[in-house]
Amino acid sequence: MKNIIETAVNNPEFSTLVTAIKEADLVETLSGDGPFTVFAPTNAAFEKIPKETLDSVLADKEKLTSILTYHVVAGKVMAEDVVKMSEAKTLEGSNVKVHAHRGSTSTEEKDNDMSEMDMSAENQVMINDATVTMTDIECSNGVIHVIDAVLMP
Repeated sequence: MKNIIETAVNNPEFSTLVTAIKEADLVETLSGDGPFTVFAPTNAAFEKIPKETLDSVLADKEKLTSILTYHVVAGKVMAEDVVKMSEAKTLEGSNVKVHAHRGSTSTEEKDNDMSEMDMSAENQVMINDATVTMTDIECSNGVIHVIDAVLMP
């Protein structure tokens, strides 16, 4: 099983995130034992940030490190546990807000955990203002949950 960095490097949707992690010198940290839970923004999430702002952040290692560590929680927190949380302390030091919304479900669906449910508008997990679009990408040193926006501390 690949670690978090190896998993991200092998997914073309995370190329901007991988570049940012390299710029912030966090490769060694996120390749370490962990375990870590990473709320990983896709390239599309980074594209929502104006180019000048993104370039400025990439050039400011301290700010970049702060932003990236705000996407990481210590421990391996699987989707079934994330949905039970209201907030989580990040490696950056601040908390992210967690909001799980389950729409109307049939009796049969109520027995399933959130990770097995589709992440439609009715069954949604939000980390601050970012929507979780994919959960439980297991890695040797933690887990990745994909989000559709970059979190700002």
